[in-house]
Amino acid sequence: MDDSSRYYKKTGKNEKDEQLEQYREANTGPGKDLTSDAGLKISNDRWSLRAGRRGPTLFQDFHFYKKQSHFNRERIPEKVVHARGDGVYGEFELYKSMRHVTKAHFLQEPGCKTPVFVRFSTFIGNKGSKDTAVDIRGFATKFYTQEGNYDMLALSFAVFSVMDAMKFPDFVHAVKPNPRTDVPQATIAHDNAWDYIANNQEIAHFIMWLMSSRGRPRSWRMMEAWPVNTFRFINEHGKSTFVRFVWKPVLGVHSLLLDEANIIGGVDPDFHRRDLYEAIERGAYPEYELGVQLIPEEDECKYDFDILDDTKLWPEEVVPVEIIGKMTLNRPVDNFFSEEEQSSFDPSTVVPGIDFTNDPVLQGRSFAYRDTDYHRLGTGNINDIPVNQPIVERNFNQRQSDVRHRIDVDSVHYHENSLANNTPSETPPEKGGYAHYPEEVAGYKTRERPSESFYDFFSQSRLFWNSMPPVEKQNIVETFNFHLGYVQSKSVRQQVVDMFANVDKEMATVIADNIDVNPPSGGNVPVSASSPALNMENTPHYAYTQKVAVLIGNGFDGREVCSVLDTLRHCGVFVDIISEKLGTITGADGAKLEANKIFTSTYPVLFDSLYVVGGRSEGEAKFEQNIMHFVNEAYRHYKPIGVATTGQCYIQASKDNNLAGVVFAANNPNFGDDFVSAIAQQRFWHRK
Repeated sequence: MDDSSRYYKKTGKNEKDEQLEQYREANTGPGKDLTSDAGLKISNDRWSLRAGRRGPTLFQDFHFYKKQSHFNRERIPEKVVHARGDGVYGEFELYKSMRHVTKAHFLQEPGCKTPVFVRFSTFIGNKGSKDTAVDIRGFATKFYTQEGNYDMLALSFAVFSVMDAMKFPDFVHAVKPNPRTDVPQATIAHDNAWDYIANNQEIAHFIMWLMSSRGRPRSWRMMEAWPVNTFRFINEHGKSTFVRFVWKPVLGVHSLLLDEANIIGGVDPDFHRRDLYEAIERGAYPEYELGVQLIPEEDECKYDFDILDDTKLWPEEVVPVEIIGKMTLNRPVDNFFSEEEQSSFDPSTVVPGIDFTNDPVLQGRSFAYRDTDYHRLGTGNINDIPVNQPIVERNFNQRQSDVRHRIDVDSVHYHENSLANNTPSETPPEKGGYAHYPEEVAGYKTRERPSESFYDFFSQSRLFWNSMPPVEKQNIVETFNFHLGYVQSKSVRQQVVDMFANVDKEMATVIADNIDVNPPSGGNVPVSASSPALNMENTPHYAYTQKVAVLIGNGFDGREVCSVLDTLRHCGVFVDIISEKLGTITGADGAKLEANKIFTSTYPVLFDSLYVVGGRSEGEAKFEQNIMHFVNEAYRHYKPIGVATTGQCYIQASKDNNLAGVVFAANNPNFGDDFVSAIAQQRFWHRK
């Protein structure tokens, strides 16, 4: 036995463990007061310091600055959040002039086209996590305008998780893996996350979105997105209009089932990235229409929600969405690291005609993003990186820093000066120089909430619940059950159930019964309103770009099958031919098809629909087993199934099923069209 072994046997620790002991400290427990890293006791760790109750955040709020700037440096070099993602280039075309509300150049003339770069991402997981995690998604767009870059940072939910940027580091700490074990990855199915949720109830509305189907999109191409913050449009006369933006996918908003998302995360963690590239390669370019919601400045306080509160949406039935343009994504990056990984987005990167409000989250974000990327990218020259460079001329006095490639030949690099005739010179606002809106600010320095409605955590959470169809309400309950089933603390589970009884008591009672806690004693808030715009049943449905797996062997009816495949492809359906082996499959009439996938390397959850043809195979028993596995999985996930005349043995009516969404070719001269219609419907929820 060596000395280290003897030491461990005697003390229960090895020498390294003993060495580390001097660095271990507990931050929680009785008598533990919150302090800064310099030992200063903190009186308010929840709200930033503002000039007046509804005023802007003050730069002198050193506690916010230190908390946020430290948080920004917590990961090297991976992004703290939104680490996993992908980016593509495209173009935005304006439908209609917005000159009456904004002087932004790219929103003036209908038909104006602006190059863009878009990055999609998940929020919680690291770079090696899965695309299909139950999570909020990022949808960041960089417009390369004629006035410089404009960054629009959107999320796949209409609401945010916190009311003030001060709390964002705490939220991220809570949802990230346990700091002791680094488990679990890319999920909130753990105690810390739900403990935070139960004790920070402003997050209720956000969690309702997360537990819904919107937390697991079918594709980035089928995902709605909102920048969540409230901005200002400023027109050429200096008039201000409050604005929120929304991206609406032309293909509609569609999602995965929880079971599908979990399985896909294991068998194809790159599912969304692969889907994006495949669509672009096939010429089915992802398209999104840009909508704006506008509120005149004089109407700021006329609503039952505060327009500066990012945990509240602006219901479309109350503040209509005006569609003003369309973005088309049509080109992948050439180098993932150089372009996607080094892309930088910052909500303070704006152009004349777009300005900030006193939205407490936006005020913090306008500082945090650029500071984060100074650290992450390791340079002050972020906009020298090609993907971030604007397309307009740049003249500035910043110098040096890491990876400086620009060779500045001027001997003068300061302002004001006489040696260079005071150039580069300022540009007055009337000639295109950026000027902030001269909003009047008055009030005492305070950390108060901007208005009383910031205390209302549940009215819009209830609105969201009321807007869901029955099948989606069941999905929400099941997603709660899944996540809370991993929570070890019964106290936390009980707190969550009691919290969400404010949204819907019946929902919370059903959840309580599934997770072994007492039913809630309280009831839901008295809100009966709903928003049809939130109901995904009302979204567009198309067969276009839906993925169909053709399950086939030798001996198929060539005339029938080829006719169906022609119909599918004509309608823009993506077809994969799956068989026992790659290569040529021969029909009974000599027709030939090429199998591009094999059963052993693909899975039924990766497809939106099946075309069951059948046929002969060398390994007959295994071939039959594989087809039945695909059929059973697609059927239980409510997906459409087309059945060729040679495939009827694989799915038959019985007293236990109603075959809803199953279309048979036998004796059906309109099979192709009927199958396409079923594919467009996508799910058959009344199936049994």
